[in-house]
Amino acid sequence: MTVETLHFQAEVSKLLDIVVHALYSQKDVFLRELVSNASDACDRLRYAAITAPGLTEGDAEFKVRLIPDETAKLLTVADNGIGMSRDDLVENLGTIARSGTARFAEALAAQAQGDGKQALNLIGQFGVGFYAAFMVAERVDVITRKAGEDEGWKWSSDGKGAFTVEPFDGAARGTRIVLHLKADALDYLKPSTLERVVKTYSDHIDLPVVLEEGEESRTLNAASALWTRPKAEITPEQYAEFYHHVGHAFDDPWLTVHMHAEGAIEYTGLVFVPSDRPFDLFDPDRRQRLKLYVRRVFITDDCEGLVPSYLRFLKGVVDTPDLPLNVSREMLQDNPLVKKIGRGLVGKVLGEIGKASEDKDRYAEFWETFGAVLKEGIYEDFERRATILDLCRFRSSLREGWVSLAEYLEAMPEGQEAIYFLTGDSVEALKANPQLEGFTAKGVEVLLLTDTIDEFWTSMAPPYKERRFASVATAGGDLAKIKAKDAAAEDAQPEDAADKTLEADVHALAQAMKAVYGDAVSAVKASERLTASPVCLVAGDAGVSLHMERLLKAHNRTGAHADRVLEINPKHPVIKALAGRAEAEGFADAAWLLLDQARIVEGEPVGDAAAFSRRLTAVMEKGLFR
Repeated sequence: MTVETLHFQAEVSKLLDIVVHALYSQKDVFLRELVSNASDACDRLRYAAITAPGLTEGDAEFKVRLIPDETAKLLTVADNGIGMSRDDLVENLGTIARSGTARFAEALAAQAQGDGKQALNLIGQFGVGFYAAFMVAERVDVITRKAGEDEGWKWSSDGKGAFTVEPFDGAARGTRIVLHLKADALDYLKPSTLERVVKTYSDHIDLPVVLEEGEESRTLNAASALWTRPKAEITPEQYAEFYHHVGHAFDDPWLTVHMHAEGAIEYTGLVFVPSDRPFDLFDPDRRQRLKLYVRRVFITDDCEGLVPSYLRFLKGVVDTPDLPLNVSREMLQDNPLVKKIGRGLVGKVLGEIGKASEDKDRYAEFWETFGAVLKEGIYEDFERRATILDLCRFRSSLREGWVSLAEYLEAMPEGQEAIYFLTGDSVEALKANPQLEGFTAKGVEVLLLTDTIDEFWTSMAPPYKERRFASVATAGGDLAKIKAKDAAAEDAQPEDAADKTLEADVHALAQAMKAVYGDAVSAVKASERLTASPVCLVAGDAGVSLHMERLLKAHNRTGAHADRVLEINPKHPVIKALAGRAEAEGFADAAWLLLDQARIVEGEPVGDAAAFSRRLTAVMEKGLFR
């Protein structure tokens, strides 16, 4: 027989080292993960056998078997599920599925330096729970034969960088994992220990988990689908362990939604909102994670249309008796029953999230984890936009913490007709943006938006309670109609007669500066929004924002360009000094310095770095040596 020796993907090697050396306090989870994997393998074969009954011929009763051997110090976890081919073994057990990134290993190593449980949470996010077996085993053998194939295979590794794959004669259908236990893990050969772990972590598995002791065998779990049981009979701990199983997760669920619908269509849903963000949450495929069952028979975990992509973080199961067992994945995509189930499920989940939002601190945890994804629904789900807007939370220019739109409306001053927002890369940078100055002076709150999706939904969002959304980063920002909260103080300040006389000079200055800039900006105009800064760069009323243009360039999309407008502050000493001096020596250099200053604040590069340096040096020389 030919034995192939292959090497783990680099990330797997790092993962195994961390598992072996950092996670001993969580050893029980190895059995939970192996039993969950075995259950999944049986589910997949049960579905495949609907259209190909011959796949289960001779062994149609699915179960997971635990076989301890105290003499040889071996623990075997066996199933009669779908099994694996040679390529499946290499792909599933030699690489980290869908990751392949050094980022994963670095993040895991950082977590392992602190709390071992946090490291396990990260392992769960990457769907690699199988490797937990190396916490208790000095070597792992996997003997398997794929349903419908004749050739069996053996995979073997000590978890130290390499593994072997070879043909194996006489392998039964399914997968048999043989753990060569370490000296400090021999308790897992005791029936009492195995029973305790199974009842704690795998009691909900919908097939028997059988302990075989010599000629005797007994089932250790309840072997009934948890979602079919009455809610009153299910403990929070049982819900959590089912979530761990169905989601292959190590965190606890942030929210559990257990529902049963009857009437025109019948279905049961047991759905969880995770506490931790899955690593592939922003994968371009945006796949949902719910498992669809028909009469407790697993059909698919990739049912397009069951829930919208903005709820792709949900994990759990949906079971219905109203679909045919032999329904194909292609038929599911446009099935009206699936869409009806989805509408009911989404409405229920959003309603429960809304109830949970009443606890501000707890809801903040959810929003910081999944808010950026949920906001995609404002852009995509016309039917539920209003509901999702109610669930949204935002950072603010005037207060700390998260702000709802309802709270924003309550704080609006007299005369404010819009909900103002500003988009950018970080809250800190946005708070320092001079575009906020006039709004802050009048006590007008501005929502600070830093997620990529914010550039899209704000352009399409309907008015919220009759208040439209308006960006402060456009040239049309109108502050004149808004009365400052401290109106008495504003009215008490006498108007500077010199400032009034300056208006004509500022208009002429704007024209002169535009002549210097040419096509670098579309216009130069006096600003209503500036109070402390001399200039700021904003986008014109038409076209994309400056931030959107940068985002598109970062993704190699260069078709859209922002219409740039330079606003000048008539009351700033620099602008006053320049007014009426368009013909003076050095005017062009001063004008370019002001534009480059505005570019830098906006997060853009200066137009000509060498020229900017020369102009800045000249100004410093005049100031230092005059």
